Amino acid sequence: MLPPPTSVPPTLPPASAVTGTLAPVGYWRLLAVAMPHLAALGVLLQTETDFGSRLVFLLCWGALNFSWIALLRRPALSGALSLTMIVVLVLLSRLKHDIVQMTVNFVDLMMIDRDSVAFLFTIFPSLRWSAVISALLIVPLMVALWRLDPFRIRRLPAAVTALACIAGLAGCSLTWPQEDWRGYYADNYISKFARSGVIAVSDFANGGFMESDAVALERLKLPLEEACHPAGRRPHIIMIHDESSYDIRSAPQIKVPAGYGRHFVSGDGKVRKFLAESNGGSSWLTEYNVLTGLSSRSFGRFSYFVTRIASGRVERGLPLALRRCGYSTVSLYPAYGAFMSARSFQTTTGIQKFYDARDLGAKGIETDAFFYDNAVRLLSQEKQGTPVFMYVYLGANHFPWVSTFRPEQTPAWRTLGNEPKIDEYLRRQTMSAQDYNAFVAKLKKQFPTEPFLIVRYGDHQPEFSSLIIEPNLTEDDIAKRLMVYDPRYFATYYAIDSVNFKPVGSPTAMETIDAAYLPLVVQDAAGIPLDPSFEEQKKIMLRCKGLFYSCKDGAEARRFNRLLIDAGFIKNL
Repeated sequence: MLPPPTSVPPTLPPASAVTGTLAPVGYWRLLAVAMPHLAALGVLLQTETDFGSRLVFLLCWGALNFSWIALLRRPALSGALSLTMIVVLVLLSRLKHDIVQMTVNFVDLMMIDRDSVAFLFTIFPSLRWSAVISALLIVPLMVALWRLDPFRIRRLPAAVTALACIAGLAGCSLTWPQEDWRGYYADNYISKFARSGVIAVSDFANGGFMESDAVALERLKLPLEEACHPAGRRPHIIMIHDESSYDIRSAPQIKVPAGYGRHFVSGDGKVRKFLAESNGGSSWLTEYNVLTGLSSRSFGRFSYFVTRIASGRVERGLPLALRRCGYSTVSLYPAYGAFMSARSFQTTTGIQKFYDARDLGAKGIETDAFFYDNAVRLLSQEKQGTPVFMYVYLGANHFPWVSTFRPEQTPAWRTLGNEPKIDEYLRRQTMSAQDYNAFVAKLKKQFPTEPFLIVRYGDHQPEFSSLIIEPNLTEDDIAKRLMVYDPRYFATYYAIDSVNFKPVGSPTAMETIDAAYLPLVVQDAAGIPLDPSFEEQKKIMLRCKGLFYSCKDGAEARRFNRLLIDAGFIKNL
């Protein structure tokens, strides 16, 4: 006997371009799918300035959307997620441009870690609340789209389309590469980011992280511990990273306070220039220069992340050379130690005791006096008879200058009539000069018989300097000046001071030096015998008259990098 008939299932609606059942959908559901694409079109028209950039934007948008669809199968949610990523990237790119005059590139993804984010929230406290509010708004929207999106798209066609967009993006980027100086423009945020990814991968595949000659005929000798026999008593060496400090009088029509220029004068009465390798930010590039004695420009497109890349790989520098001569090496750092891998990098270069903001008990941005007081305290704890190298990294003059930082420190201050942020910058420089003078007085008082060599330098010009040096230039002109490393946009200062010690005269204490030569200046001024690598670099310095990477279009730096690689000081780059 046959079983009783069962109920007949309802007839399925006809199939369409998407799989699954298509229930009748309201206009608002169709709008939920269309709106992210319309919004992305608006972003394209507002931020991308030419046909090539707009084509790259569309390919990037297609790659993002279809990648999300291949993962989720929901076009509305995929579009919303893609739009969120695009908008966040544009906002971050604008923020970076405001800080360092460069937009975000693909390699910036390496920057994202807990300590970097914490540092960003420290200098921009309002960002924390903005991030929280954005999350509270976006997460429920994404959940709603996940539940309400009626469409489903097959994963295989979506994945194939995403790969086709990526291939088109790679082809455009390699066929029509973007000029490097465009990175200084506040536009084309998405297309520049996408193109930089293709170029960065290509550059790494072709040459690795660091430029160097394929072979070198010479060889460096390895330094010997017993070879360091300095004449006379070794002074304590204090190197001061003077945040964003330069002589603003290089710009026209800027009013400065009385006695302003004294801070930039060395103990011998001379004014010396220091050529940094960044403008407006990226202090860690100069940190790399002054600790390793090498050029961040050798890392090309990867230079922004030089301390991260060099960590554990570049085992050469001033602290290591001084340890060979019996020095204890100490560093005071104003941010978290993991920021740009500072702790790991500095340890690689020979720093034995690294104190970051948490170790020092810093609460946000601290005055220079805070770090100087800690320096005096830590010096007093060092073993008597052992010379100390101390790297004091300041942060009070860090951007932004839109609010008054510690106004109680300068009760007699009066505005000068400049643009408000320039007046605030000058007020903070005044604070720095006062704190430095007080620091020197404390050294004399607490260590009356100890010799000290103090070397100060400005790590880069402030972010607004490029707008005031030649105020009539267009943004295009400024970008080109920065790309060719016009010295006016990269020059700060370095100064040599001392307490109970007379710096040793040397031809390396030139009027103008590239940042990478500062370790040579320090060692010569302290009377420290140079190891073979610094001896070779001194020959380059004298031959190139204070230039390093710029000498012979980088040929000297590439040859020297190869010598260090062959000697085992640079590994896996």
